[in-house]
Amino acid sequence: MQSPGGSVLWNGISTGARPRNFNADWWYDDASSLSFPTYKRLISTMESRGIRPEIIAGSLTYYAKKYLPGLNRRHSMGAVPLTATLSDIEQKKLLEEIDRLLPVQKGLASTKVLLGLLRTAMILKASPTCIANLEKRIGMQLDQATLEDLLLPNFSYTMETLYNVECVHRILDHFLAMDQANGGASPCLDDVMASPSLTPITTVAKLIDGYLAEIAPDINLKLPKFQSLASAVPEYARPLDDGLYRAIDIYLKAHSWLSEAEREQLCRLMDCQKLSLEACTHAAQNERLPLRVVVQVLFFEQLQLRTSIAGCLLVSDNLEGSRPLRSGIATSGEAGGWATAVRENQVLKVGMDNMRMRLAELEKECSNMRQEIEKLGRGKSGWTSRVPKRFSLKMKSQMCSAQEGSVSEQQKSMSAKLDKLQAKVSKQKKQLSADS
Repeated sequence: MQSPGGSVLWNGISTGARPRNFNADWWYDDASSLSFPTYKRLISTMESRGIRPEIIAGSLTYYAKKYLPGLNRRHSMGAVPLTATLSDIEQKKLLEEIDRLLPVQKGLASTKVLLGLLRTAMILKASPTCIANLEKRIGMQLDQATLEDLLLPNFSYTMETLYNVECVHRILDHFLAMDQANGGASPCLDDVMASPSLTPITTVAKLIDGYLAEIAPDINLKLPKFQSLASAVPEYARPLDDGLYRAIDIYLKAHSWLSEAEREQLCRLMDCQKLSLEACTHAAQNERLPLRVVVQVLFFEQLQLRTSIAGCLLVSDNLEGSRPLRSGIATSGEAGGWATAVRENQVLKVGMDNMRMRLAELEKECSNMRQEIEKLGRGKSGWTSRVPKRFSLKMKSQMCSAQEGSVSEQQKSMSAKLDKLQAKVSKQKKQLSADS
């Protein structure tokens, strides 16, 4: 019996004790003390009586953590008695039974726990059905996984790689199949870029790019296997290819013996148009990339700069049209408009100065590249073996010349625009002084 104040009453006398607040998991520890056959009958009875699946999944997870030491390799389970230690065969059977009892709904067990179960299943050499079920469960919620948990070691003696890349590939396939089944259409790139938060598919793409960067230093990782996993991610899932470029660069550094054709084949995985300016700057100076890829990066980097300059000038034109000068007595609003124009002019000038510096660097890079191309042409001997090579180098040289001509036109346009803005500010200043 309980008093209005909350204390426990015994025979009408207050004992001063407070009632305990029970959570949904209060019985997990008691149930884990049961033998597994008895515990299995308990779970089956709870399912038949309509107990919520998340409560059953929580109990199964608790039971697994108690009797499968592999799930707690980072945290010691001091509460587990020594008599609870099972043999490898018993642990294998227990894990397979828990997999069969675990509800199939998404999100009932955390991705971290599922990956721990999968890792333990590989160590214990569980049945292929059990491993396939766990891979499918993880694939349903792959966007909630972390890179650390996804780095599954390779426990097979038949594979030479350090990590189990095939398993991650299968998990990714399950996620993509579920995404397509749920109506995950290919969104427009602009929609993906404009999204304030990452969608599950873009989160998984970022996760896989990070995974590729982690496994890239493995010298036993073959090129087809790396390409297969990288190309499995849809193009629309990557708003930028910076993460993929980083993984490719690490792979090229660790596999320096790749031929020029293999390097070009690997670089086809990324889209140079989807590299940020920082990645373009790094790629333009990267000696590990094929020369053709470097030229493409320089070309698309200039296009990005041209777009940025055009957008800057368009904003400036809009500002000019939205603030017409008025004659008469100067007001405080006109003075504020003049100050705003001065600040905008200063910001625009700094931005254009930075763009001029970058364009000058591009001119220098194109000039150096043309010199290297000429040296390569003079250093080779044998006319017949050099005809295709010279034709390709000639096209690259023409591209650099076209870029330099475009750079000069942009510099003239920027200078004229900057002079126009400075003249406008000077005119406003003189008019304001005369009116005052």
